[in-house]
Order: sequence, then C-alpha cells, then structure tokens
Amino acid sequence: MLDAPDSAVLAVNLGTPETPTAPAVRRYLAEFLSDPRVVALPALLWKPLLHGLILPLRSGRSAEKYALVWLPEGSPLMVHTQRLAQAMQAELPGIAVRAAMRYGQPALCRELDALVAAGTRRIVVLPLYPQYSTTTTASVEDLVARWQLRNPQVEVTMVGEYSIDPQWICAVADSIRRWWAQHGRGEKLMFSFHGIPQRLVDAGDPYARQCEASAAAIASALGLSPDEWQLGYQSRFGREKWLQPYAEPSLWALAERGVKTIDVVCPGFATDCLETLEEVAMGFAHTLAERGARMRYIPCLNDDPGHAAALARLAKGAFR
Repeated sequence: MLDAPDSAVLAVNLGTPETPTAPAVRRYLAEFLSDPRVVALPALLWKPLLHGLILPLRSGRSAEKYALVWLPEGSPLMVHTQRLAQAMQAELPGIAVRAAMRYGQPALCRELDALVAAGTRRIVVLPLYPQYSTTTTASVEDLVARWQLRNPQVEVTMVGEYSIDPQWICAVADSIRRWWAQHGRGEKLMFSFHGIPQRLVDAGDPYARQCEASAAAIASALGLSPDEWQLGYQSRFGREKWLQPYAEPSLWALAERGVKTIDVVCPGFATDCLETLEEVAMGFAHTLAERGARMRYIPCLNDDPGHAAALARLAKGAFR
C-alpha cells in the first residue's frame, strides 16, 4: 500500500533477464535489441539478422556469463536496483518509491499503470543513467511519452541526467576513498564508462561530453592530478567505431609501461551488473594479469546511503 497515493518516484534501470538461462536471456535481448534507440537499423534489415543469427548465437554465451555473477537473490542489477529503491524510500517519507526496468521486468509501463491504479497523480521518472544518451535516457523518455498520451491526467516529470550533480559526485568520490582506505590505493585510477557508437556523438549525443565531465569532477573531488587517472570506454559491440579510448586496451598499455596496480571504477553504472562484474571485474582483471599487472575493481554505488540520498534529492526537486 502506498504511503502517499498522490506522488511517486520510479527509479528506472536498463533491465535484466529473469534467470541466467538461454531462453530467458533470449527474451530479454530480443526486447533490448529491438529498440531502435539501441540499434538504429531499418527493421526489415535488422529483425531477420537479430532473430536468425544474433539471438541464437549470443543467448547461450550471455547466459553463461550471467551465471557467473548471479546472486542467490537473483540478477545483480535487479537486486541492487531494488535495494537502491528501498534506500531512496527511506529518504522520501510520504512519497512512494518503486524500481522499474526499461526492458524486462518489472516493466516500466506496468509500474506506471500500477501507480495510477493506486491513485498516483504526480510521478517523477528517474532513469538510473548519470549521463544522458540517446541510447538509454532517450529510450525511457520515448516510452514514458507514449504512456502519457494514454494517461494525460497524470503529471510526469523526467530527470534527464545528473552527470555533475555535486551530491552524486561526492557519493562516488566517498565510495572510492572508503575502498582505498580498506584495500590500499593503486598506481592509477581508470574511469570506465559504457561505450556508444562514435556516429551518435558526431550527431549530437552529449554522452561523451558528460562522461568526461563526470570523470573530471570525481577526480577533482579526490584531489587527483591529471597523471593519476584516465578515462576509457567499454562494452563495444560490432565492427563500427565506438567512443575511444577503449578501456581494456588502455589498461594493457598501462601494464606495458610498467604500471603494476590499477584501480577501475564504473561511475556510469548506478548498480553493478553483467558489464561491471563479468566484463570488468573478471574479464579485464584476467587479461591484465596475463600482462603482468593487477587490476582491482571498485564496486558501483548500488544502495550506498550517499547514493540513495543524492538520487532522492534529485527526485524530490523534480516535483513541480
């Protein structure tokens, strides 16, 4: 039962398969990769390729990767997002806070429908993407806009980005300091952000600029000099040019220059997920060890109290 039927916050993450199995991953990827914001190809060309080649080949391999990071309670992204929403709820008494997913369950539109059925008339949608991109935040905006055409009586406000929000920057910097206090500090800190195709940035997507601003602000809050940190982009898919520098080859270059211990943090991800846990914490660490260096992964903010407080303040400020 909602504490305040009139107002609510929806914290929206990307999404996740419901189980680490090939059929579940295939259902999830089919929805995700059918979004024209994610793959901007004509459907007549893309859909046969997606369903005839990519999904059959990729689903099983991805399921094996998900199984490596799956928690007893479920998908890491789902578990951490639900916990974050609960932590935000504690910061927002009198306002209902729920978690939703752009792809998969709990589906964004179903959560919006449930809030309206409970009597909610003011909703703030907070995509858990600190940096705005047409591939992520804009996709949430698209879905919310279509939903609101059917529900014009509801006042919906979007939080577009919070890439240099001072409280969020402070939360990330504090989490890194705490990690260093417990584990010691590496010789170099890399900020690894999810990549997007370079053509999108060339067309005006502000994502790269905001990633750079986030990294610089966090480094400044930590008091790092320019030679103590760098930025890279991960998760490249396909053959076209994506944002550079690519994170993993940049780590290899550091190892080749004699850097023995490198810390990696992923501030573009609100919660840990497949890309941070399997790709970075496991994959990057493995290939770097092959080159004689050690990589330590600093976890995402997840349900850190500072993270919840920063997002709660952003959401509360968005109510009109």
